[in-house]
This record gives sequence, C-alpha cells and structure tokens, in this order.
Amino acid sequence: MLRRDLLAGLSGFAVAMGAAGAWAQNRQAPPAPAPAPTSSNPRFDRILVLVELRGGNDGLNTLVPYADAAYQPSRQGLAIARDRVLQLDERVGLHRALEPMMESWKARDLAVLQGVGYPYPNRSHFRSIEIWDTASAASQTLSEGWLAQAFAGVKRPVDRRLDSVVIDNNALPATGGDLHTIVMQDAENFINQAKAMRETGARPPTTNPALEHILRVRAETHAASLGLAERMKGAPTPAKPYGEGPLANQLELATRILLARVPVLAVKVALGGFDTHAGQRETHERLLGQLGRGLATLRHNLIAGGRWNDVMVMTYTEFGRRVKPNASGGTDHGTSSPQFVMGGAVKGGLHGAYPSLTDLQDGDLKHTLDFRNVFGTVAKRWWGLNRDFGVRQPQTLSFIA
Repeated sequence: MLRRDLLAGLSGFAVAMGAAGAWAQNRQAPPAPAPAPTSSNPRFDRILVLVELRGGNDGLNTLVPYADAAYQPSRQGLAIARDRVLQLDERVGLHRALEPMMESWKARDLAVLQGVGYPYPNRSHFRSIEIWDTASAASQTLSEGWLAQAFAGVKRPVDRRLDSVVIDNNALPATGGDLHTIVMQDAENFINQAKAMRETGARPPTTNPALEHILRVRAETHAASLGLAERMKGAPTPAKPYGEGPLANQLELATRILLARVPVLAVKVALGGFDTHAGQRETHERLLGQLGRGLATLRHNLIAGGRWNDVMVMTYTEFGRRVKPNASGGTDHGTSSPQFVMGGAVKGGLHGAYPSLTDLQDGDLKHTLDFRNVFGTVAKRWWGLNRDFGVRQPQTLSFIA
C-alpha cells in the first residue's frame, strides 16, 4: 500500500472520527510583514486560508468592466449598471455586494488577480476543480493536491502533527504525499469527540507494514486531537461576530484555529451555490454579499488578534461563466474568472490584464493569468518553496510584497 493512498484514505477516517490536530506554539505576530522567504529558508509560520467558490463564479459580474463598450451589449439583462459598481480604477470595479471589502482595497492589502484560468479549459465541475486542486494541465490526471506537491520532500518542524485543516468536504488541495490533513466541520463536536477518543492500550506487535502504519497514525491522531482540542478551548473569541450562514460558521471556526495559534500551513473553507444557470442576478448578489461580509470580518478579527501579517487569504473557483446570458436569466459554464488575495503581506491593487470582450474563444473569455503561476507564486514568495507545477512558462507574480 502506497503511503499517499493510505493518507488519502485516512483523511476520510479522520472525518468519521471527528478528531485530529496539532500542538501549537505560542508565537507573537510580527509588527510588519517579514521579507519574502527563500527556498533554503522556508517559512512554516505562514498560513494560507483557501476559500473555494463552488459552482463557478461569474467573474464578469464580480469584477465588472464597466467602462468597456462591449460589456453592456454582451451581458444584456445581466449587466451591472455603471452607477452600481464600486470603481477600482477608470476601467473596472467590484459588484456592490462586495462593498465590505473596500476597506481592505483602500488599505492596499487586497489584490485582485484578473483573468485567471488555464489553457484548453474544461467545463465540467468535477474535472475542472480537480485540475485546480492538483495544479495540473487539462490533459493530466494527478492524484496529489497542489499543497501536497508544494511541500513534497520538505522537512517540517518535528512538533508538527498536522499540516492543514479542511472545514469543508473537499480536501483534495492538501491530499497526498506526506501532508497530514484533517477534515472537521464543527468545533464543539470536534472537542467532545477528541475527548472521547481513548487508546485501547499498547499496540499489538505486527509484521505487516501497512497495518503498523495505520496503528501508528491512529496513535498520533489521538494525541494530536487532544492537543488541538485544548488549544481551541483556550482560543480568544473573535472580536467581531460573523453572523449566520454556512460560510460565516466556517470562517468563525477557521478564526478560532488561527487565534489559537495552531501551527498549520493551510485552512480551507468553501461557499457553494455559484452554479447560476437560472435567476442569476439575485442569487449572485446574495452570495457575493456573504463573501464580502465574511472576508471583511475575517480581516478585522485577524488584525485584532495580531495575525494579519502571517495569514494570507485566497479565493478560487473552478471556472467563470459564459459571456452571454442564457434564456433563463443565468449563465452557463465558462472559463476565466478573477481571484481575490488578502493579507498583511499582500501587495494590493489590480494584477494581470482583464480579458477582452471582443476577442473571445468559442464565446468565452481567454485567460490572461495561468492559475498554476498563482499557486507557484504562493509556494515561492509565501512559503519559500521552489515549485512551478509544470507550467510551460513559469512566472513569479507580484501580488505578494
């Protein structure tokens, strides 16, 4: 049995048990962002919060090209009026539902990456998110997530028993290799179930390597669960409440983990419902409102807790939507879409070029940024890892200071 297959299976085991964790170190947040790390000096004190926008977010009505003469005719009944756009510059602006994020934009710690996608785009939800989660080419099928690939062969501190926490049901970005990933969705159940876990005594002797590995991981999971549960019980309460809703609940749990200073590399949450084939206008506005409020509250709480400089938040989605609406007041599966990146070490502003509305490919936007270069930049400039993810023309982008 391959170790990576075992670990992939054990992530499901951890969901069922509802427990796993890590010992945390009591670190103080730095007063200012530290210089970008190098591959010889990786930064294990930096955390990435991934926010998956599930279903395919409509990028054209998220980052609106309000000054483009082709926008209103192309979008027809779904076009956002110019006076209802939060203008970022003389060309593009945010949907008004994202107004809570404007404080971050003005503080220059919000980067907007324009036209993110990949060559030969796939319009299947399952296949396209798999391509994103594994940082693969459209013609590849990889089993390891991009976070696992980034840290492959990288020796981590000996006190690390957990690398990432997924507060969601899609753990693929952190699946594989020797990355230890746990799925948990409720803090109170996690703490209670961690307490309920008990060792049954000494492990029986065995000459089966696979069984020995399972028993060892179970013992490590038990010990780490109790450690994480204790840390979370003592975590400060977020300064500002998140309100109601699935994303709010996930971000509240993520904040507790971050404020408890649990030494993980990544935390993942998700907001679903972006597959807007019909009645898009109201649904999309509601979802963007949840996203904007949630990310603004997360920023407020991490600043108040002294964690904004060592946490970076990044959204992503499997694809954007088609340029022209369909007959049901919605849009079908498209290609590129913008990404948001936030954090104390983020170089705020617009990055990349907005896709042309007059130079389309099969009625879809052509991507201008390869998402694998985005992930490669995170690996290099955030953690100090030399990873390019197989992109043909690797680029280190400028959105991290």
